[in-house]
Amino acid sequence: MEDKKGPQLGAHPHRLLDTVKSPKDLKKLSPEILPGLAQEVRQVIISSVSKTGGHLAPSLGVVELTIALHYVFDSPRDKIVWDVGHQAYAHKILTGRLDRFHTLRQYGGLSGFPKRSESPHDAFDTGHSSTSISAALGMATARCLKKECGRTIAVIGDGSMTAGLAFEGLNNAGDLNKDLIVVLNDNGMSIAQNVGALSSFLSRKLTGPTMVFLKKQVESLLRSFPGIGGDLVAWAKRGEESFKALFTPGMLFEALKFNYLGPVRGHRLDHLIETFNNVKNLNGPILVHVVTTKGKGYEPAESDPTGFHGLGRFDPDTGEAKKSVSEVPSYTQIFGETMVRLARENKKIAAITAAMPDGTGLVDFRNEFPERFFDVGICEQHAVTFAGGLAVEGVRPVVAIYSTFLQRAYDQVLHDVCLQNLPVVFALDRGGIVGEDGETHQGLFDLSYLRHLPNLVAMAPKDEDELRHMLYTAMDHQGPIAVRYPRGQGVGVPFSSTLSKIPIGKAEVLKEGEDLLILALGTSVYHALEAARQLEERGFKATVVNARFVKPLDEQLILTLAARHGRVLTVEENVAQGGFGSAVLELLSDHHLTGVPVKRLAIPDIFMEHGSPDILRQKYGLDAAGILQGALELLEQPAQEKKVVWGGFKG
Repeated sequence: MEDKKGPQLGAHPHRLLDTVKSPKDLKKLSPEILPGLAQEVRQVIISSVSKTGGHLAPSLGVVELTIALHYVFDSPRDKIVWDVGHQAYAHKILTGRLDRFHTLRQYGGLSGFPKRSESPHDAFDTGHSSTSISAALGMATARCLKKECGRTIAVIGDGSMTAGLAFEGLNNAGDLNKDLIVVLNDNGMSIAQNVGALSSFLSRKLTGPTMVFLKKQVESLLRSFPGIGGDLVAWAKRGEESFKALFTPGMLFEALKFNYLGPVRGHRLDHLIETFNNVKNLNGPILVHVVTTKGKGYEPAESDPTGFHGLGRFDPDTGEAKKSVSEVPSYTQIFGETMVRLARENKKIAAITAAMPDGTGLVDFRNEFPERFFDVGICEQHAVTFAGGLAVEGVRPVVAIYSTFLQRAYDQVLHDVCLQNLPVVFALDRGGIVGEDGETHQGLFDLSYLRHLPNLVAMAPKDEDELRHMLYTAMDHQGPIAVRYPRGQGVGVPFSSTLSKIPIGKAEVLKEGEDLLILALGTSVYHALEAARQLEERGFKATVVNARFVKPLDEQLILTLAARHGRVLTVEENVAQGGFGSAVLELLSDHHLTGVPVKRLAIPDIFMEHGSPDILRQKYGLDAAGILQGALELLEQPAQEKKVVWGGFKG
C-alpha cells in the first residue's frame, strides 16, 4: 500500500478527495484505495503551496501518517495534537477545509498552523516546537479526571524531540501513567532498512490482540505460583524488553516507562493502520516510532528537504522558486555576510543557532568557521546559557534566533546573561511584523520583554547598512546587547565602505521641522520619512528621528526636541505595552514633561493575525498613510507652549 508514484499535477475531474468532507467520510473508504487518496492530497498541497508559500516538505512527509490517524481514531473525540503544526496541511484537508485550502496563510484565510478557533479537529494551537507531549498529557489527564472517553495523540518530529520540553513531557507522562499515544515522526534518524522492517514486524505482532491476550494470560499464570510469582513476572518482562532492545532504538523511551513500538514504515498505510488499530486499545503511555521521508512524493522536495521546508511561491512543475524582481538582499543575508566578515577579523566570534542555520543566514559562517559554529538543536534555552558559558571564558558569542523563538529563553537571557552582565550578542531575526505565519511567529513582543532587563542594550536598524554597523558595534560592547531586525528584503541603500561604531544610546535626526516630533524605530523609520514628506504637502513640518535604541534612549535629544516641538508621535512594530513608545512616555514623565501630548503608533493588545506585512501595516496604521493620519490627529491637539525649559536646555 505504499504509493510508488509522485502526484501527477493537473486536473482531477473525479477525485476521491472530493468525497471526504470529514474523517467520518474517510473511514467509509476501503484500505486498498487509500494510497490513491494520499496521491490526491499531495497534489492539492503542492498546487496550493506553490501559490501561497508555506511549509511544503514537512506536510508531504506525513500524508500517509495523517490518513492512518484519521482512519483509525475518531477526531474530534480523539484529540490529535500536532507539534509545531507546520506538518498539518493534510490534516486540514481531511477535516473539512479542502474548499478553503487555497487561502492558506492569506489574510482572512486558513492559518498555516493548527488553530482551535478554525476547526474542532484542531485540538491545540501550535506554532512553536516541542509542546505537543505536554499539552496532550494535560488533555489526557483532564479526561481521566472527568471520566471521559477518547484517546489523546501527540505527533512530534525528531527535530522537535531535541528540545528539553519534549523530554520533560515524556518524563512526566511515564510517571503519571495516563493513556497517551506519542507518535514520533522520524525523518532524520538513520535506521537500516532490515532492522527497521524486522522491528516494525515485531512491534506490530507483539501488540496485536492475540499477543496482548496471550501475554496477560501468561502473566496471570506466573503470578499464581505461590511465593515466586512476582519474581517470575519481572523475569519475563525483562526478557521481552531485552529481546525488543536487540532490534529497536527504543530503550530510552522504555526507560521513561513508555511502551515503545517501531520503527514503522511511515508510507505503508497497511502497516500504519494495523499498528494504530493495535495501540488504540492499549493502556498507559505508548510511543509509536514512524519513519518517514520529508518531502515524500515530490522529487524536488525529497532532493532538498531543507530548501522546501518553508518557502515562498514556486513553479510546481520544476520546483524552482518564483523570485522577486528586486535584487535588494534580505536582512538575514546581510547579517550572515557581516558575521563572516567580522569573524575573519576577530577569532573570538562564535555563532549559535537553534536548528536554523539556513533561516538565520549562518550557512556561510558554518562552512568557513565550522569550529566556531554551534547548532544546538531546537533548544533556545540551552543556546542562551551555552552562550553565557562561552562568554565567561572570553569568547564573543552571537546567538541568532528569531524574535518569536527567543521568547522561549526569557529566563536564560535574564538569569544567565544579563544578571552577570556577560558580553553576549543577541541577533533577533524576524523582529516586527512577520506576515503569513501569523500569531505564533509575529515578532511583536521583543522590545517589551527585553527593555526592562538590567544591563541589556537593545537596538534596531533603520536599514540593512545600519544593521552592519550595529553588529560591528555589538562585537565590542562589554555586556549583553540585542540587535533586532525584520524579515525580508532591505531598503536598498548603498553600503558604507567601512564599518564604524554607533555610540550606544545615540539617535540621529534625519529631517528637521518645528510642528511635530516623530520618533521612529527600526522598519518604521522610512515610513515615517514618507509621512513627513506628505505632511509638508499639507503645510506642516515634522522632525523625524531614527531612535536606533530602545534602551538606552537618547534622553537629552528626545527631551530637548519634545520640549521644543510640543507634540510627540512614536512609531514602532511592537506591542504598545512596554515598548518604545512606553519608554518615551516614562522618560517624559520622569522629567516632568507630562504636558506634552504623545501619541503612540504600535500594535494594540492583541495577537496579530496572518497576512502579508503590507496588509497588516495598513490595517494597524503603521505604514506611511497610517503615520500621516496619526500625525494629523496629533496636530489637532493643542501643543505645549513653546520655549519650554528643560534641564537647562532651551526649547
